[in-house]
Amino acid sequence: MKKDVKFNISCPMPELDYDVITLGHGSGGKLTHHLLDTGVFEILDNEYLATRHDGALLNIDGPVAFSTDSFVISPLFFPGGNIGDLAVNGTVNDLAMCGAHPQFISLGFILEEGLDVRELWEIIYTIKLAAEHSGVKVVTGDTKVVEKGKGDKIFINTTGIGKLHQKGKIDPQRVMAGDKIIVSGSIANHGICIMSKREGLEFETEIKSDTRDVSGLTTALLDRFGEKIKLFRDPTRGGVATVLNEIAGQVNTGVELKEEDLPVATQVDAACEMLGLDPLYVANEGIFLAFVDGKVADEAVEILRSMEGGEEASLLGEVVENHPGKVVIQSVIGGRRVIPMLPGDQLPRIC
Repeated sequence: MKKDVKFNISCPMPELDYDVITLGHGSGGKLTHHLLDTGVFEILDNEYLATRHDGALLNIDGPVAFSTDSFVISPLFFPGGNIGDLAVNGTVNDLAMCGAHPQFISLGFILEEGLDVRELWEIIYTIKLAAEHSGVKVVTGDTKVVEKGKGDKIFINTTGIGKLHQKGKIDPQRVMAGDKIIVSGSIANHGICIMSKREGLEFETEIKSDTRDVSGLTTALLDRFGEKIKLFRDPTRGGVATVLNEIAGQVNTGVELKEEDLPVATQVDAACEMLGLDPLYVANEGIFLAFVDGKVADEAVEILRSMEGGEEASLLGEVVENHPGKVVIQSVIGGRRVIPMLPGDQLPRIC
């Protein structure tokens, strides 16, 4: 399981003579070098960063996946994680959705003048732990500082590179009627965690973000089933409903769900009701959807359930010939309704 980072216990504070980020830290001069030398390079040290090149020199045999992402979450720290492990996990998971084994990532920091340096070190240290857990190396990066009021404490941009699985053939055009859709865990945890934190909502059990690395789960499925795994998608912004609509429209097939099969935790469901949100549209950061050959779906679920991070995996729905381009859900009382694409933005600044 992903470890929670307690800064004052796990991360020794570098010896610094300043408490907040200043514009001088982005000048390229002594303050910039002091920030990088005493914090970034020391904490994230590896043989690639140690060369101090403007870029990383990598040796990768065979086809690779290449992805980029940006993270602008508010608040920076939330139950279950912070913007640091969110950035690493999000990048690793994007590569995993391509059927790749993540290997390298870059980090670009946009820091706002006045950012508490202790918060920065905690974020960087969490990045270190998340990268080690995922088996990826941070090999290059950049840091810029903007004036106070021109940012929101810290933005992180990432790039990820990973080697494609030799048995994988991940392609939305391979999805067809009869395929089953698997979800690797309960939905809406991350978005509701962030919204609850912002609104100051309290529940009997704390709702935590599901941010985690899912590449081990996707690799296990590809190892076992190869090309019978048609497609992976992570339902981040826009949630499960948006991903299903994208695929239904892209391959001109229908998708059918049953309301009773939606894996939503009791506390998350209660929070959604309180906030007037549909969990199908709420963002996730540590689960994925797998479109698989219907003949292997049950076995695939059992494999996921046997692994850390996949204990709550379940069958979510089926790809059908009916109503092409539409996602339809059957209610617990037998009615049916169309689940459209998310028209706007339910939760801003969540990833």
